[in-house]
Amino acid sequence: NFRPDRTRQLTEKLTDELDLRFATLTQYREEWDFPVAFPPERPQVTLASVLSERGLGQLHVAETEKYAHVTYFFNGGEESEHSGEQRFLVDSPRDVPTYDHKPEMSARAAAATFAERWQGGDYAFGIINFANADMVGHTGVIEAAVKAIETVDECLGQVLEAVHASGGACIVTADHGNADHMLEPDGSPNTAHSLNPVPLTVTPDVGPLRDGGILADVAPTVLDLLGQDQPAQMTGQSLLHAG
Repeated sequence: NFRPDRTRQLTEKLTDELDLRFATLTQYREEWDFPVAFPPERPQVTLASVLSERGLGQLHVAETEKYAHVTYFFNGGEESEHSGEQRFLVDSPRDVPTYDHKPEMSARAAAATFAERWQGGDYAFGIINFANADMVGHTGVIEAAVKAIETVDECLGQVLEAVHASGGACIVTADHGNADHMLEPDGSPNTAHSLNPVPLTVTPDVGPLRDGGILADVAPTVLDLLGQDQPAQMTGQSLLHAG
């Protein structure tokens, strides 16, 4: 994975002040006309687009630190909302230098927003991102990471309660680890993402899940739970049917 957003400032500085023939590895910003070695290949069919085309409402909630992850990234690089998609942003704390000083971040406000909107809206699908384990894990402070996970546990319970009360089901998963690996063998802190497989749980229990899943299987699993057909462009497979 290569993050184009992290090199934009450096690119601007170099190209504004120096007369360079400048090419980029990937497309850092659409309005720049630099040659691009590997142009973006964006999926044309995403979970959000499929739900929208089928007239199903959807709720996307996160705090500032992870807002792009439930909008732009989740929608395959699409900035604009789909029809029927509603987005709610909760501000991340701005009064601390690093999140080990406030490991709860804005998780409680995000969970409350999700629960309130879910109960009061007409949604077939909802997504919420809890930033705590990742952002606090990056600080390397284990005690703060423990508090972060405890906060997520509390807030996740609020989300599950709201969804279960409406007769819905929840998938709890992640796209990478961090707080699961915070110490190196020599005892020094590890502040980077881990390479461990991530868990995926469906609640209420739907029976055994298929082993060996990948991230591409999550969207087909959601569609399966909703009783919706999977479009041919999705190459993943539902995890609901263990072999």
